Amino acid sequence: MAQVPQTFFDALAVRTWCGLALEALGRAREEIDAINVYPVADGDTGTNLYLTAESAAAAVEAVFTAYDESGGPSLADAARAMAHGALIGARGNSGTILAQLLRGMAQVLADDSEASHTDGTGLRLALRRAADSAREAVAHPVEGTVLSVASAAADAAEGSEGDCGAVARAAYEGARAALAVTPGQLAVLERAGVVDAGGRGLVAVLGALVETFTGEAPRVVAAASAAHARVDGVSDPAAMAAADECADAPAEAGGPAFEVIYLLEAEDAAVARLRTRLDALGDSLVVVGGDGLWNVHVHVDDAGAAVEAGVEAGRPYRIRITHFGLGDVHTRGGERPPRERVQRAVVAVVPGEGLAGLYTEAGATTVLARPGEPPASGEIVEAVRRAHAREVVLLPNDADLRHTAAAAAEQARTEGIRVALIPTRSAVQGIAALAVHEPGRRFDEDVVSMTSAAGATRYAEVAVAERQSWTLAGICEAGDVLGLIEGDVAVIGSDVTSAAETVLDRMLSAGGELVTLVLGDDAPDSIADHLEARVREAYLAVDTVVYRGGRQGALLLIGVE
Repeated sequence: MAQVPQTFFDALAVRTWCGLALEALGRAREEIDAINVYPVADGDTGTNLYLTAESAAAAVEAVFTAYDESGGPSLADAARAMAHGALIGARGNSGTILAQLLRGMAQVLADDSEASHTDGTGLRLALRRAADSAREAVAHPVEGTVLSVASAAADAAEGSEGDCGAVARAAYEGARAALAVTPGQLAVLERAGVVDAGGRGLVAVLGALVETFTGEAPRVVAAASAAHARVDGVSDPAAMAAADECADAPAEAGGPAFEVIYLLEAEDAAVARLRTRLDALGDSLVVVGGDGLWNVHVHVDDAGAAVEAGVEAGRPYRIRITHFGLGDVHTRGGERPPRERVQRAVVAVVPGEGLAGLYTEAGATTVLARPGEPPASGEIVEAVRRAHAREVVLLPNDADLRHTAAAAAEQARTEGIRVALIPTRSAVQGIAALAVHEPGRRFDEDVVSMTSAAGATRYAEVAVAERQSWTLAGICEAGDVLGLIEGDVAVIGSDVTSAAETVLDRMLSAGGELVTLVLGDDAPDSIADHLEARVREAYLAVDTVVYRGGRQGALLLIGVE
């Protein structure tokens, strides 16, 4: 359906653009993954761009939701949210560069915090800043990549006249032309007969910008060079097969073994030193961000050294280390056959590093949900794909994730994966479900058994109130200890151990055979011993098991089966 065109670049245009860009990358994701041969042929550029855009779009939606009916956010608010969302959700080399492109644009769009909108002139400046800042963020810029495409888009925009629609269309056409010549700039692309995957993604994003301001989507751009594979969306199977073959071969023999990505809280001077340190450790170095928050991406052989460098610079978190290992582009030499799908797998969202380890030991593929950072549907879909199974049991382990998990399940089903979503509302329900999981059973029987185990597990948590609010147990103040049973506040107190004991007593008053305690990092050291002793003394024949959850948000999770 055609979009209502936006005359100026205002907050609504930012929101529309993010939504359309996410849709465009969603449609092109598999195609972009298939032509991903540089800098590493790991077939995930389209997915990484999609996840980055999804994070940006979610951040913008959150700003609009926060304003509710109070008039809506300003252009500066929306632009900053877009840039911040992309920064914290950036994935891979391509996603990190896209985050910096959006940050560069936001620096111009948010320059005047009082302005409600900008025009074609402002958009031209924003595109220029985006291209320049992205190039500055890459340690060793290479032509024939997304950087070339971004620069060409900015050049074309600067040479245009008119409103935002005219500028966006000029940028899009400039990017398309630059994308078409990338095989002549980068030998690995020419050998594969494809264009740069990151550049292809940027063209999709700029196409969404055109649609935002004109209401009309531009025609599909070629995914491979016109001479080899695809013109205006029409495929040449032989050429695309060559691209797929190249995607399974080394992009650069003997390259680094790990991709390391993390968010970093650090000062500018420390980041400058970090760039020098990481540049000496590996390649594909991209550091984006500012104002104390950075996203660091590098390919190295010594992942530990890359993380240690971040620790020296500031506070790294959301650390992701991907091993290009067995069967990867650097080590297999092309002779290893594609990995066979397993019959069944469990994919679970877990709230802390400790539980992630527990679930992984039990054979599950995990998605880590850190406090205040719920995973997007794309991250869950990515985990389902990573499980590489014909059948997947999905455990969201959070009532607020039911819609996100359902969307992920639906997407996975369109890819031919049989997915059953068990509506677990807490990680302790997921533990109960995983305990009865038997891959050898019929799929339906296994799902019924796991669903029954989860449903028979009552759950609770002990947390600290962040603000004053009204609850079913009365009014709580910031800093109060809250005991929540099945999602509702049942206890308000000042002592963590006392509140936990009250919650546990209320739960066991209805009976139970097994108590599961999951301790967060900030839980009192003695709380587990105290609660175990309470169960032994007051509830005969009830067993207790204790796990360390890590940084899970809640001080304590409790399950009673």
